[in-house]
Amino acid sequence: MLQGTGSDVGKTVLVAGLCRLARRKGLNVRPFKPQNMSNNAAVAEQPLPSGETSGEIGGEIGGEIGRAQWLQALACGVAPTTDMNPVLLKPQSETGSQIVVHGKVWGSAKGRDYQKLKPQLMDAVMTSFNRLGEGCDLVIVEGAGSAAEINLRAGDIANMGFATEANVPVILIGDIDRGGVIASLVGTHTILPAADRDMVRGYLINKFRGDVSLFDEGLKQITKFTGWPGLGVIPYIRETSQLPAEDSVALEKPTGSGGGGGRCDGEGVVVVVPVLSRIANFDDLDPIKQTPGVRLVFVRPGEDWPQNASLVVLPGSKSTIADLNQFRDLGWDVELVNHVSRGGHVLGICGGYQMLGHVVRDPDAIEGIQTEAEGLGLLDIETVLVAQKTVMNRIAVDAQSGESLSGYEIHMGRTTGHGTKRPMIRLDGRNEGAISPDGRVRGSYLHGLFTSDPWRNSYLAGIGIHNSGMNYRQNVEAALDALADHLEQVIDPAIWDIPA
Repeated sequence: MLQGTGSDVGKTVLVAGLCRLARRKGLNVRPFKPQNMSNNAAVAEQPLPSGETSGEIGGEIGGEIGRAQWLQALACGVAPTTDMNPVLLKPQSETGSQIVVHGKVWGSAKGRDYQKLKPQLMDAVMTSFNRLGEGCDLVIVEGAGSAAEINLRAGDIANMGFATEANVPVILIGDIDRGGVIASLVGTHTILPAADRDMVRGYLINKFRGDVSLFDEGLKQITKFTGWPGLGVIPYIRETSQLPAEDSVALEKPTGSGGGGGRCDGEGVVVVVPVLSRIANFDDLDPIKQTPGVRLVFVRPGEDWPQNASLVVLPGSKSTIADLNQFRDLGWDVELVNHVSRGGHVLGICGGYQMLGHVVRDPDAIEGIQTEAEGLGLLDIETVLVAQKTVMNRIAVDAQSGESLSGYEIHMGRTTGHGTKRPMIRLDGRNEGAISPDGRVRGSYLHGLFTSDPWRNSYLAGIGIHNSGMNYRQNVEAALDALADHLEQVIDPAIWDIPA
């Protein structure tokens, strides 16, 4: 099990790299994360009692897992299942989250209430872990946040609580790029209870830049204070930028080819993504970020919109009405109208699609006490939120060009209106999504559509972005291979022989 001294130390990426490396060694390997907190979700197969699965691509119902576990399953060369992430928390507000267990909505809770619920979920976690390990040579487990959150240790299912329950040896990850790595590792050792401390068999230093030999004395001091052996110093690996970001922490700093802050000084066609508080599935933008000739700009509250944008993408949201309110409060509704009046294009995905209509209604107060909000009015549609969540992998075709594409749906809304008579795509022979009469504003519930290379190239060409036919999936696979190459060179081979 890989646990970290904090969030965003690279656990997700390292698990993916080790999974790919183990696969190369001929091992039947699987990823596992007992509890994830992310609004970047994927659709996975659901194990049935007989050992069969449901949720294959093509329209059958599946279950939700963290997008990171989808990536790790890809690294293993296997189809993702809900057992790889049995508990998924999807933040809906500053204090509360939707709780997904074994791929299905289990309930909602605020942070303090969830701490009381955690012990009830250990059985679900262990059921998935044991089922995942059947017929498997190796399971590589990813922790969550910090291993040293001793204030949350009672009932823990994400870090040491799981490790001790399942008797899984732990490797601790420290991020040297953020500074203070010696103190973070030694401090973790100091405050961990003895039983938890004994689960740690060594540590890794991640994201090192420069001459590794300069840290030799640092390694000695960490081992002196902790007794834990150093198992490797991992360099900052550029290829990891080709992989989906592990969580929303990535949006708190400039990312991608365009950076942030509304600044767009470089070359390329500008694509703007407004970043709202409850943004979901922002990995939909990864293929655009990697497209040659594109400047992807994430605009955050308080920052100016570039006036030369060709496309604005409104991504998914875990709380559409709350994000719609924030969009207006920031004055971004005016910015969007001005963008369209200048001839710009707009694409709304899932929650972003819902926002583009005339109204969003929530009669059952699924998202909160506000039951209705006026939309942005750029598509002739309206949305009603419903309790039944749609969770499906999909194969579709573009309603205009006939280009094939694939993706997935995860939403709790039903959208109708005259605008749907001009659909964006067709699913199983039915219309889905909407296009404005002038064709410049589009929306769909389908996540992941930009991963379909022919469709992405065709759509972007329509707004002036031409490229040489980038293969997104091939790029991700190449990045996983490069990551495994680096890890094989720097990680102590003893890591594969650590006993439980």
